[in-house]
Amino acid sequence: MPTDAVLRELLLRQLDAWLPAARQRARRATLALAYAGTDDGGADAALRAVAAHGDRLRGFRLTILVLAQGTEDLPARLGAVEAALPAEVAVHVMPGDPARLPVALKAAGAAAAPLLTVAHGAAPTPALLAAARTGRPADLLLVGEPDAPLRPWLSAAGFPLVAEADLAVGPLAAAGGSVRRIAFATGSDRSLTAFKDALWAAGGAGGVRYLDPAEPGGPALEASAEPDPDPLGRKLLAELGRTGPRTLTELRRHALTDTLYRAEDATRAVTALLAAGAVTRDPEHGRLGGDVLITARPGAGPAA
Repeated sequence: MPTDAVLRELLLRQLDAWLPAARQRARRATLALAYAGTDDGGADAALRAVAAHGDRLRGFRLTILVLAQGTEDLPARLGAVEAALPAEVAVHVMPGDPARLPVALKAAGAAAAPLLTVAHGAAPTPALLAAARTGRPADLLLVGEPDAPLRPWLSAAGFPLVAEADLAVGPLAAAGGSVRRIAFATGSDRSLTAFKDALWAAGGAGGVRYLDPAEPGGPALEASAEPDPDPLGRKLLAELGRTGPRTLTELRRHALTDTLYRAEDATRAVTALLAAGAVTRDPEHGRLGGDVLITARPGAGPAA
């Protein structure tokens, strides 16, 4: 599965979660799609995904901004897709690169309403990040090369929750083959959960692996609807070693905010650790609920 196909699938799944949530929160919202080069069909796919929501968008004003370079046929291509969009959806296609996003978002009146910004190949400049933060709520998906961490830029821009992953497709993925860096920034646990769900589901067709930029040389994780819990189990053991006993709720949140995994994966990982005798629980019996205290056994460590 080519990298661009995985990224399109990730965007479509993110839109399926974002649109209903935005519709519930406000009467208007903005979707901004910006590409440093060509859009590789991403804009077409996004508009078709919006069209699929059809009647559910009645009474909801959605502005879609599309910025791309090197795609002269983009307006004509998207014009054909626009015909299927509800009247409440306005599409604006502009030549240029993501550097023009701040001006485009201001002109569209994107501030103070739900905003999802998707930027491919964009430099995380303070101006771009500040513009993406004007949404209420604001979600930002960045795609670039794995040459520098994006998390510090996004955190400094005021996004409280950031997830970062390196996407690799094909047999060379584990050895550092063709890799794209993906970063998602938001202020909403719900949005972050939706992104993690989309991340693992989008690569589920096989041959897709994720690497954690915070763990250079770490394992390549095979994309799956139910990813292998063992690497997360080792991370949770390390966390317990640093902090001491934690509740399952705390470990679930650590998995969501500080690893590539989802909160639900932490429950599976802790269950496996309990079965292996690497951790204990208090109370010892009963349902594994969020208030159950998990403690690493003496001698247990990240390699357990």
